[in-house]
Amino acid sequence: MAPKKKGALQTVQRETDELKRKVDALVQDLNRMEVSDRTETLQRCSDLERAVTETLTRLRKLTKADESAPVGNYDRQKREEEERLQVLQERLNTLTRQLQPQDNSTGAEEDSEEDVSEEEEDDTQDADDDKVTDRVTSTTETRSPSYVALGAFTGEEEGDLTVLKGAVLKVLQKNDDGWWLAQDSQGNKGFVPQNYLKKISPQELEEESEDEEESDEEQEDEHETPDEKPSTSSNWDTIRKAINEVDATDVLSAMGAIPPGFRPSTLSKLLGEGSSYRASHYIQPRLSQSELCFKDLQLNPDTGKVYPRPSRVCLTVTLWSCRMIPPPGVGLRVLSRHVRFCAFNGTQVLSNIHTVRATYSPTNPKTWSFSPRMSGLLPSLLDGDCFFRCDSDSADLGVLFELGVTYIRNSTGERGDLSCGWAFLKLFDENGVLIPPRTQELTIHGGTPYEGETDIDGTTRRGTSTGVLQQMLMSRKLPKLIIKLRSPNTRVRDQLSLLPDTMVGCLSLLHLLVLYRQLLADTLLLDRVTMQNADLICSPVLATFSEVLDQPDLMDAFRKSWVESENSLKRSDKRDVTVLKKLFESVYVSTVFPLLFSAEMRPPLWADEEAEAHRARFIYSPVHKISVETMLSANQKHQAFDIAQVSYDLLSSAWN
Repeated sequence: MAPKKKGALQTVQRETDELKRKVDALVQDLNRMEVSDRTETLQRCSDLERAVTETLTRLRKLTKADESAPVGNYDRQKREEEERLQVLQERLNTLTRQLQPQDNSTGAEEDSEEDVSEEEEDDTQDADDDKVTDRVTSTTETRSPSYVALGAFTGEEEGDLTVLKGAVLKVLQKNDDGWWLAQDSQGNKGFVPQNYLKKISPQELEEESEDEEESDEEQEDEHETPDEKPSTSSNWDTIRKAINEVDATDVLSAMGAIPPGFRPSTLSKLLGEGSSYRASHYIQPRLSQSELCFKDLQLNPDTGKVYPRPSRVCLTVTLWSCRMIPPPGVGLRVLSRHVRFCAFNGTQVLSNIHTVRATYSPTNPKTWSFSPRMSGLLPSLLDGDCFFRCDSDSADLGVLFELGVTYIRNSTGERGDLSCGWAFLKLFDENGVLIPPRTQELTIHGGTPYEGETDIDGTTRRGTSTGVLQQMLMSRKLPKLIIKLRSPNTRVRDQLSLLPDTMVGCLSLLHLLVLYRQLLADTLLLDRVTMQNADLICSPVLATFSEVLDQPDLMDAFRKSWVESENSLKRSDKRDVTVLKKLFESVYVSTVFPLLFSAEMRPPLWADEEAEAHRARFIYSPVHKISVETMLSANQKHQAFDIAQVSYDLLSSAWN
């Protein structure tokens, strides 16, 4: 039987794998200091660069007609191979620059200057004058304005120029449609979107090169001794640093593990910077500009309840599903698929960031689903019924949705958060009128909200004059997020008016948030001796509830115990705020408060299956059911007592 003939693209893929293996071997040799001859290493780099360039040139000339058999997703596979080769090219260029002897260029320049001075004295050799003229011309060209690529762009159509993030380009022609003709350092020409380019002055380029030269000189001086030659250890350190500073997302994209439009998660990064974008921060009262009273927390003197405050936008948002979301490729194990959303005005986040976890079927990984409203107690992390409340007066106010995944690399065990795309729903039209509440199909864009609208495959959309039928077919293939906006009913609207002016969250926790705000008002506005008193307040509920609010499994346990206790009340007691406040404190102190300071329960870790399972077993195990006997038992281990566990600090909790 004759062997199966390999296609042209498959041959290039095998060559790329072999080139990557050789580059990785070279890098490992450098890291292990197993390089004895600099000239030999430079030769290896030069040979590999030439091989990569030849393979890349041959790949760019390939077409579908060159294949011996049909290839699925031919354009995407070709684009991925081109990106892999470009990454290898950049790595080899970096290694070559770092391995070049630093004193050679200086010596060459000095020799050149001496030759020029001698020839100026003689004034007899015209060839040397031509060299001087060429040098002046090249300097003039270098001082022309250059542009740096803000992000990686993959050319999809003929005539586009594929560039990597950070590449320096020369713009040859600026078109009114936003597509500029540019040329890279290798002489390749093509069109690049204007919003991908940032102008950089010649002075900035010179300053960067001077800084690099100064740092190299400092490293040489540090290792130089009077009787010894300069050490090359600093050069190896620089090489290792250049190798290790490759962006993780670029590496994953080059490996084909993620689509080019994926980025590091913007909202996950904000959540990791502290509590400024968490619900625990926004649930606390805000101080007025004078800091002598509260801006959003007042008591109604007639009823003794929290005074309701209207907000510019008050809606309920239901997440239905996501479709046509490309999954990460091989080599990555997805730990969580989720949607994070917040109030956004096009430039900054205006509220806390709320997360809803999605589910999917292995047979249809491109479709994400969210749990519908159920009669039972649905975990708040899976509940797609949410509320949105914002009082910003921005004309561009809207809801920003970010689809994300938390992953772990099978080869290295590295964890990370990726954005699979984003969508922005502007809530007001050009006349300043709130959009009608209805079902919305939002197109998912790749990149980040600050890069402009790009496809998940990394390209920028261009207007086309296709027919209506073709546009409908193309629309069905676009990634979409389906949500439903509703106007809250009277009961829910009344409850939302008792919350802070700006906040988003899970609708099933609304009644608990309202009771907590009522307890805050009672303690801060009624029980304080004077409004100028800022002493610590003894209250376990106020001191720790915000911390529990950031742990969904503890909030679910609290809500479960609350529902069970509330169902045992009389109908009249369910309408009595005094009774509900006492029950709230009693249930909280007897359930989640001891769990919060247990020494046996693991701390929360996002998207860690083992930690989540351990915490669930500990929280709902009958052995750990909270009672006076179990709390005083020698078998229960608790953290060392700290006064902060029962003390509410008004000065550190309230914010402007």
